[in-house]
Amino acid sequence: MDYVAMDSEKADKNDLTALFNIGYGLYVVTARDGDKDNGCIVNTVSQVTNTPNRIAVCINKKNLTHDMVAKTGTMNVNCLSTDAPFSVFEHFGFQSGRDVDKIIGEGILRSDNGVAFLGHYINSFMSLKVEQTVDLDTHSMFICSVTEARVITDVETMTYTYYQNNVKPKPETDGKKGWVCKVCGYVYEGEDIPDDFICPLCKHGVADFEPIE
Repeated sequence: MDYVAMDSEKADKNDLTALFNIGYGLYVVTARDGDKDNGCIVNTVSQVTNTPNRIAVCINKKNLTHDMVAKTGTMNVNCLSTDAPFSVFEHFGFQSGRDVDKIIGEGILRSDNGVAFLGHYINSFMSLKVEQTVDLDTHSMFICSVTEARVITDVETMTYTYYQNNVKPKPETDGKKGWVCKVCGYVYEGEDIPDDFICPLCKHGVADFEPIE
């Protein structure tokens, strides 16, 4: 227990690492526009009402999937399970659908809305229809109704904490000085990291870097 943090006079009241204690799952959002399929990793999906069922999904505006969902008003949320390997996060999170085809091959599984869903490493998926969009500057929050929902396996859902502790490779920091990305493990060598630095692997900013100890 951190007694300093409990002291109103001595506590750091701007310790934003507190946000990391909010429980998050990890998901692949898939979308389809015409004959183009795509998908990206998100960690902000939540049920906001149950009468009727409404799901909120936040997607970064830099992602191609964001633009496809905004245009078509449909998506699938694939709930990643704890057996998902790091390669899933590399494939859907560390590259852009503008540069590569993330969903290829014969036998692609599709829900009734025509959008692909993953055939492995998920325990369920939900097909969503966008009912409302909220502009959050860097992201859009899509408020959606559920048009289809299937449970695939009983394997537990991948949480962000589980990913950090069990899936993400440990960065090789021995003898290095600098900063390490908490999302993907990329190491930036140097005493100071620029405020506008963007991780070349996962595209996260300096807020997701921590100093190498």
